Amino acid sequence: MINDTFRHKGLRKAMVEKMRDLGITDERVLAAMERVPRHLFMGAESVFDEMAYENKAFQIGSGQTISMPHTVAYQSQLLEIAQGDKVLEVGTGSGYQAAVLAEMGAKVFSIERQKSLFDKTAPFLRELGYTSIKTFFGDGFVGVPGFAPFDKVIITAAADEIPRKLLEQMMIGGQMVIPLNDETKTVMRRITRIEENEYEEEQFIDCAFVPMLKGKAY
Repeated sequence: MINDTFRHKGLRKAMVEKMRDLGITDERVLAAMERVPRHLFMGAESVFDEMAYENKAFQIGSGQTISMPHTVAYQSQLLEIAQGDKVLEVGTGSGYQAAVLAEMGAKVFSIERQKSLFDKTAPFLRELGYTSIKTFFGDGFVGVPGFAPFDKVIITAAADEIPRKLLEQMMIGGQMVIPLNDETKTVMRRITRIEENEYEEEQFIDCAFVPMLKGKAY
């Protein structure tokens, strides 16, 4: 049984108002986040109910986190999702970001390198009714070439370099949102594929993410 009460809905509404206060202006992002029961992605225990709608990250196991709501909202807003966009998400994690994108009308293809998380999250998304989200166990640096090209790519971990194979899986005009490390900090960036071998890069806010790692973890 999915435990999503009027109280939870009230907490989500308050969370969304906080996102507005923090500068999120895309109403489709805000509406999607108001629909997705974030507390369920943090575990079934009621102790998480209040915490789930605070603007905080939360450990979900395997050294991974569910990003704070503002991070999810900010990355989703930068993606500029259109109805029907094919989106490659690198780092399924709890599945929360994928659910928000699906609520916005995206066709989500999500890859997770941690087998324990994949085995938990893939069936959980189906249980919640997000049957359109396609999940894959694999190396995020490799992506899902069999389903390319993608309109958008979102990376939910901090990378030391822009993964070349993921750039190649973007269609012309496609966009990637990625937290990228430099020598001293991590910066949110958006990369647009202008031509086959031409890309435009924009820099946004400083941020904090778990590291993007290569390979699979069993």
